[in-house]
Amino acid sequence: MDLHLRGKRVLITGASKGIGAAAAEAFAEEGCHLRLAARSGEQLKALAERLRSAHQIDATAHVVDLRKSEDIARLVKDTSDIDILVNNAGDIPGGSIDKIDEPAWRHAWELKVFGYINLTRAIYAQMKARGHGVIVNDIGAAGERFDANYICGSAGNAALMAFTRALGGKSLADNIRVVGINPGPVGTDRHFTLLKTRAYGISKGSSARPSRACARNRRPDGVPSLRPLRLHLGRDLHRRWRHQRRVGLACLSYRHCEERSDEAIHSSFVAPWIASLRSQ
Repeated sequence: MDLHLRGKRVLITGASKGIGAAAAEAFAEEGCHLRLAARSGEQLKALAERLRSAHQIDATAHVVDLRKSEDIARLVKDTSDIDILVNNAGDIPGGSIDKIDEPAWRHAWELKVFGYINLTRAIYAQMKARGHGVIVNDIGAAGERFDANYICGSAGNAALMAFTRALGGKSLADNIRVVGINPGPVGTDRHFTLLKTRAYGISKGSSARPSRACARNRRPDGVPSLRPLRLHLGRDLHRRWRHQRRVGLACLSYRHCEERSDEAIHSSFVAPWIASLRSQ
């Protein structure tokens, strides 16, 4: 499927693994040129090299810590030509309010909450000056379905949902779309860790049975599969997105994900990207 993204320049944060790496591959398959950002330098550089070789696109690695304002400033300067920003970096820990102390809470929000906000502020200004752009915030279902055992993540995600709605509600005046995605279960290492700590009530580090949805949503090589980005638009979901994008946020997490097909779970994460990006 040709999504008419060939030649677009895309910055993806948290791109060295998980959803970020899978998104990078999906964009590369569409002919996009990639700016990949993460703290894991070796993984990031290996991914960039593989995507360059496999898809004949330009892919650069930017080793940064988005908790640091100087790293954000450097990344913004080095990627000043992008058409699409995908905010994806985050590692908020699981735990109830008595388990997450202030330093841990602040450390988590410095990356996912303030990292998203600060990078968006800078990139938005560049996009506004050029007259176009798309910003996609990969947020999380906990901002919609509050979880006391993931309280730091629920509060942070809810804040990012509000941020996305507020900015996305006026960004079309600048010819910029700011949208958010609340993906359902995706088989990343981080999600398996969270399952161990909260979904089954098992202490961190012990064995736990991953959800069937998460197990299905992982390719044999360990990369989360985003194949339905090209195969399954999902008409009803697409219509729902077209209605909701007026306020800049699609809250598309699914309840009872274990009962849904691979296509439905994947489409809940990917369809908004299609609706958001294909007309740019």
